[in-house]
Amino acid sequence: MRQTIQQHRVVVIGAGYTGASAAGRLARRLRGEDVSITLVNAEPDFVERVRMHQLAVGQTLRPRPFDEMFAGTGVTLRLGRVTAVDVDRRTVTVTGADTAEGPQDLEYDTLVYALGSAWNTQGVPGTTEHAHEIAGRDGALRLRDRLAALAPGSPVTVVGGGLTGVEAATELAETRPDLDVSLIARGGLGDWLSPKGARHLRKVFTGLRITAHEHTTVTVVHADRVTTTEGDIPAAVTIWTTGFAVHPIARATTLETGDTGQITVDATMRSLSHPDVYAIGDAALVAGPGDKPLRMSCASGVPTAWQAADAIAARLTDTKLPTISARYFNQCISLGRKEGLIQYVTADDRAVGAALTGRPAALYKELVCKAAAWGVANPTMGLPTRRRRVTAERARVTATAA
Repeated sequence: MRQTIQQHRVVVIGAGYTGASAAGRLARRLRGEDVSITLVNAEPDFVERVRMHQLAVGQTLRPRPFDEMFAGTGVTLRLGRVTAVDVDRRTVTVTGADTAEGPQDLEYDTLVYALGSAWNTQGVPGTTEHAHEIAGRDGALRLRDRLAALAPGSPVTVVGGGLTGVEAATELAETRPDLDVSLIARGGLGDWLSPKGARHLRKVFTGLRITAHEHTTVTVVHADRVTTTEGDIPAAVTIWTTGFAVHPIARATTLETGDTGQITVDATMRSLSHPDVYAIGDAALVAGPGDKPLRMSCASGVPTAWQAADAIAARLTDTKLPTISARYFNQCISLGRKEGLIQYVTADDRAVGAALTGRPAALYKELVCKAAAWGVANPTMGLPTRRRRVTAERARVTATAA
């Protein structure tokens, strides 16, 4: 008798910042003879989610095809939409472009769950029917078409006073000064910022003639207005940016999840209930500094992708298990193409007094966006890597006749 070592099958579902980074990093850590890496995604190219507000106002974004990004790496792209995950049978059900014959099951030995998140309607009536979202490219393109059809003077209302809402409102007001742009915030405008940061945000809003409705909650979204706790506000278009909700598939499995539907993981991003599953990015419930859960963001998501990829590689090759400390340094906010705000924060994401503003901050934010996209294509940050052999006891082993 002799043993034949078969390839260890790694399936990564979702190719946003985290999924694409994890797949590429794994491919640079392990030998292709020992491991197959399949990346499942509904679209053939990488979407820069942090630029969706730019796409929505009509700006052209650089295409980033996955077949170019992963050329020569050993990563196989499987086009399709994940419709189910069976963590007990170790299968992923995929439908779409590469599955013309109907749904197909992909078997895995290790699963990297990176399906991420979508917009969160917060259960407000009328939101799904009448509001627009910019959490993904499809939504941003639909909004772009709708905005292009608006007549001068039309009211556009952005709901949500967080990072996404502020970026959407300022980008739109700068690009379309002919529109009447307003923003509705549940709290005060920029109340999470330092005094310097909040003052600059208000200055930019004033300069762009954006009306801020502060300490206001939307209760119903209509086709031509939103009803709030302070009365009705006209809205030919409503843009909804009140946070993110994770993909529902995880909750439909036997994976252990938290109240948010995120998968509970250990410090290596490994599922607490299923050790052959790793969750990263928005899909993972990760404890950050001070045991506060990391917020859903590119800044906190990419380090989880690095951690998962390196942990998988270490366990397969019997090498030292690395750990990466996820912490925050700043919040980078674009306020149109000419203005920006870099709010420096503590490790657990609380604003400190220091902030960079104006044109230098806009350039800084643009550099960060470019670096994030570059990092997806270069997940080891351009540093040389060694592709290690998977040990026999870690691979799937089948006994065959000599």
